[in-house]
Amino acid sequence: MLNEQAPGFYGTYASHKGYATPSVGSKQISRFDREIWGPAACAPGMSYLEIGCGTGAFLAYLRAKGVTRLLGIDHDPALAEVVPAEVRGDFACRDAHDVLADSGLGPFDRVVLLDVLEHFSPEEAQRLLQSIRGRLAPGGKVVVKVPNAGAPWGLQYQFGDLTHRTAFSPISLRQLADAAGYGPAVIYAQRQGSRRRMITDALVHRFLSWALLTPPEFWSANLYAVLSLKSPP
Repeated sequence: MLNEQAPGFYGTYASHKGYATPSVGSKQISRFDREIWGPAACAPGMSYLEIGCGTGAFLAYLRAKGVTRLLGIDHDPALAEVVPAEVRGDFACRDAHDVLADSGLGPFDRVVLLDVLEHFSPEEAQRLLQSIRGRLAPGGKVVVKVPNAGAPWGLQYQFGDLTHRTAFSPISLRQLADAAGYGPAVIYAQRQGSRRRMITDALVHRFLSWALLTPPEFWSANLYAVLSLKSPP
């Protein structure tokens, strides 16, 4: 799936990330409900493809939501023994473009890329999103999550991984979506932490937005975007 320009870094990815089978409980379900399920208008009867599924936390979440048609792919075969048992049969170590060219899999209602696009050059990310367009069912959507390089808090995520190749801000994420043939991207912040922490962050960011001449559009460390195909003229 990835253009591995730095094989030494990808070769140590498992030890760097510390792969462990995720446990998806009520807290994680509530977070995914808030961050993805609601904003992307998901439903149990839809079909889902997750590109770069990692250890399978979102796949396990989908199964907990009653989803039966799902597929998660990643480039690292070591993940096959890490993905939760209930979705291990829905994991494949396959190249994203090969999967997107496999018409036998049928169309997908939702395609999800969490912390994936930053691993590509802008041109590669554009080609990937263009390939996804052809595999979307009518009314299909793409959900993207990337580090927010438009705010200082996102830089630790962007530059904390030597395999990251492109930094995205809200402006460049909109540009990418448009160049790949999607309509206006719906972009929103990932809000993390307890309710008290989120309130504190909101107050601090409100003050900083008032004090700075050019504050960022979003202060969050990570951004979400929901992409839909352009409406016909």
